[in-house]
Amino acid sequence: MLVAQGTEAGGHGSTIRSTLPLVPAVIDATVPTPVLAAGGIADGRGVAAALALGAAGAVIGTRFCATKEALVRPGAKDRLLHAKSGDTVRTRVFDEVTGAEWPPAFSARVLRNHFLEQWIGKEAELRNNEAARTEYRERAQEGDYDTAVVWAGEVVDLISGLPPAGELLEKIGREAEQRLRGLSRLLA
Repeated sequence: MLVAQGTEAGGHGSTIRSTLPLVPAVIDATVPTPVLAAGGIADGRGVAAALALGAAGAVIGTRFCATKEALVRPGAKDRLLHAKSGDTVRTRVFDEVTGAEWPPAFSARVLRNHFLEQWIGKEAELRNNEAARTEYRERAQEGDYDTAVVWAGEVVDLISGLPPAGELLEKIGREAEQRLRGLSRLLA
């Protein structure tokens, strides 16, 4: 199984293609290997779209970070609940401050915060700034999300509430089924 992750996804990924054109291309290139769609999927509509593209299923990350059981600190969940898609950005700032060695082609989509705004465009300077790195570690450990990273995809504006993960999964399944049934009626 492969995961075709578009640039809309939270966390690390490529900046080259969006999910919608990527998924069919990966499916065509890897037949008969099943492909899951990822990036920009948060509800049943997104799952139905992934299935309509030919994906075997969908990977949903950001939306499940804002559930009751998610192992995400309350402050990060609160940021996810109140964010809009324009609050996300692709960056290497948090890789530089933590010393993470991701290949240069794979930046991360995160929520904007004060620390990011202070250091964006100055990644090389941050890499060698031990005082800034120490301050970042301390504030991140304290759960200060004006400093600490919150990984988030562009779907943040589709998040409302912190439901139990099981309830969210059932809701997404029902929505996807309704959408797919509705699409089949268009052909009748």
